[in-house]
Amino acid sequence: MSAQRRLSICYAAPGQNLLTSAGPTRNVLSVAEALSEWADVTLAFRSLIEPVQPAPYQVIAIEPDDNHRNDRRDDTATRGFHPLRHLAYCHRVRAFARSEARKFDVVLEKGWRLSGLLAASVQRAGVPAALVENLVSVWLDPVRDPAGVAKYALHRAALTVTNRCSRQLPVVIAETDELKDMLVTHRGVAPERIEVVGLGVDHRRFRPSDQAGARAALGIDPAMTTLLYVGGIDEYHDLEPVIDALGSLGDTRLELHVVGDGAYRARTEQRAAATGAAVRFHGHVRHDLVPQYIAAADLCIAPYRSSAFHGGLVTFSTLKIPEYMACARPVVSIPSPAIQRLITHGRDGFLVPNDAPSWQAFLRALPDRSMLAELGRAAAAAVSQINWRNTAWRYFAICDRLAKEHAQ
Repeated sequence: MSAQRRLSICYAAPGQNLLTSAGPTRNVLSVAEALSEWADVTLAFRSLIEPVQPAPYQVIAIEPDDNHRNDRRDDTATRGFHPLRHLAYCHRVRAFARSEARKFDVVLEKGWRLSGLLAASVQRAGVPAALVENLVSVWLDPVRDPAGVAKYALHRAALTVTNRCSRQLPVVIAETDELKDMLVTHRGVAPERIEVVGLGVDHRRFRPSDQAGARAALGIDPAMTTLLYVGGIDEYHDLEPVIDALGSLGDTRLELHVVGDGAYRARTEQRAAATGAAVRFHGHVRHDLVPQYIAAADLCIAPYRSSAFHGGLVTFSTLKIPEYMACARPVVSIPSPAIQRLITHGRDGFLVPNDAPSWQAFLRALPDRSMLAELGRAAAAAVSQINWRNTAWRYFAICDRLAKEHAQ
């Protein structure tokens, strides 16, 4: 390979539609923008729900049709698919690998329900590939009825594909050390083949800004102590304990704002109404407005549901926490190792079990707003070196190594 020629990299996200309000899509776009400093980058999503904005990378569709045009969920593009549609899409992914792989020096595959399927197909086409994994799926639900049996059978079938394909790859990139351990234990990936590379933060967008102006723009009471949650309302995030605590305390100076949507939104709204807690649900907002909501807050929360994770440990890299912190806001989240590497309790945030009694005790002893602002300044300093350029450089180094090894 000529030293002067830029590496050509395809970063494929076969389990995602291009939807900028979805966190996983933003991760891919952020890496691609930074990676474009050193390589020619093409992104491949399942489909393109939104028009492609001018960017230093190319964007293509694995399945170029309009089947997903109206699917606005912050979710994987394959959730809820009938098994036959999964099989048809598997065929399409393999066909895409055969037809497109040789256009690139290296292909990266973003993890999804069938992680490794595309990368393994790319390797068979004679092009080096790696998997970027953010989750190892472990069955945690009881199997009580025929529907549960069917879901479990599909889960096992997907695991068979994912485990086999992951073990074939020369490199699997994991977001956290905990995820690396799960890849070794549950997928049988050799530890020496796993590189740990965390996510970054877009400090151009997520940065400290004026709270009073943000509150005026959003119609939030300037005297209120305001808590904020941004993200999916789903199986991995549980807002009900903090809502229960707010309702039981009845403190009229405290208010929770929720930005986002998800499968659990309706029941969470019902819980808020039943408890009488001061909670405002804003639903989806444009991604460029999210920093304004964070600026309006005094304290941001990341209430993960421990029971949704194997062993109770959050294994993926939690992007919302460093984004909150980059905006100079302290964060409350659960005491899990990946989170404890971001938050130092009492210095730039708080580590609190996500249950109602713990939230009640925490909120009763909540520092005043001036102290929260001081913690927020410490939070911004703590994440100042977490950025997408560092993440992309690690990805590039891995791709460059794979390309050179392949050329030998």
